[in-house]
Amino acid sequence: MQIRKTGVPFHNFISWQDRRAADLVKSWNRSCTMKVLHGTMKVVHFLTRQKRALAASLIVFSTQHVTFRLIWALTHYKQVRQAVTEGNCCFGTVDTWLLFKLTKGQVHATDYSNASSTGIFDSYQMCWSGFLSFLLSLPLSIFPKVENTNHDFGSTDPSIFGESIPIMSVMADQQAAMFGECCFDVGDVKITMGTGTFMDINTGSRPHTSVAGLYPLVGWKIGSEVVYLAEGNAADTGTAIKWAQELELFSDVQETSDMAYSVSDSDGVCFVPSFSGLQAPHNDPKACASLMGLKPSTTKSHLVRAILESVAFRNKQLYETMLRETSIPITKIRVDGGVSSNDFVIQLTADLFGRKVARPQNYEMSSLGAAFVAGLGIGFWRTREELKKLQSNDKSFLPQRASRGDACSPSREYIPVLQRWERALRRSMNWYQP
Repeated sequence: MQIRKTGVPFHNFISWQDRRAADLVKSWNRSCTMKVLHGTMKVVHFLTRQKRALAASLIVFSTQHVTFRLIWALTHYKQVRQAVTEGNCCFGTVDTWLLFKLTKGQVHATDYSNASSTGIFDSYQMCWSGFLSFLLSLPLSIFPKVENTNHDFGSTDPSIFGESIPIMSVMADQQAAMFGECCFDVGDVKITMGTGTFMDINTGSRPHTSVAGLYPLVGWKIGSEVVYLAEGNAADTGTAIKWAQELELFSDVQETSDMAYSVSDSDGVCFVPSFSGLQAPHNDPKACASLMGLKPSTTKSHLVRAILESVAFRNKQLYETMLRETSIPITKIRVDGGVSSNDFVIQLTADLFGRKVARPQNYEMSSLGAAFVAGLGIGFWRTREELKKLQSNDKSFLPQRASRGDACSPSREYIPVLQRWERALRRSMNWYQP
């Protein structure tokens, strides 16, 4: 949030993992308003059998979306409330701020993919949600204008780079990675493993309505074409690995795959990666991170293997949720992000999925996806088939372990390991009490 006339920010940047609005979220989820909303939507679902009404009857607010961090700022900063009253406040995500700065305050806008990631945008009506804004007392006047992903957003001010450069694409992180991976077809799946894991499936021209916590996103809007994604995430992938490094379980993250392979199993150790709670399909913000099954025989390699296994196990949970919820046949699976460089994690993911998983040579796909959209917009590339020909895989991981013939079933040897880990996960849930 910043002063509209000068661009001076009211507050430091607040990241997606920030939990300062946790008490507000908890209060709202327990409020009479939410109980009335849930009850009303249950009645509507009973009468209409519309899945969207069922999803609305189960919806709970989360700290991961912008919504309550914005309410937190409005609640705690008098100057923000005053600026809103005076019409001198504008809000946006990082892309909006960059546009504003690059154009020296001439453009206050975003695109549909970024807007849909905020939690305040109605992906069904393709506009900022008047209902949510009214419910949460959020002024619509502060939100940026929403444009197509390949819109001509104007040009950079000449004083920044020495000349004016056209801005032909604005795109959200995960959606841009999806485009960079050329996941253009219904059933294409992209898994980005960085600080957190974000698993997205192309659901085509209609948003997916989830009852298990998958989030309906606008993938991109190019011309009249709108492509939707369903997204599930696990918040603490890279976070867990960095935590283990800070405990000096290893010195270089590149060692972890070899350490995991150096032992035949985790010696019964289970790690639950939930420093920020558990997301879909459990949706438990009160879950804790935990290590269970420690023995005198446990070594650093066992601990590292348990941590890496937990990343693949969460991948499997998200994947099974997508299969169950969307009923869309999976066409291809591609991975990217820093953690995707770990062969142990990706091989185990392929084994548990029973599917080939492809990893590109370049692990950073978001910037490439935005560049692809801009390049198509100015005619540098003419078709998406040209983009597909530019793809180069670093490695494809095929399922190696004996399975039961069911693509949804884990490898035989991992069935008891996975079951033990799921018991550990259940014991970690609902840990933090008010």
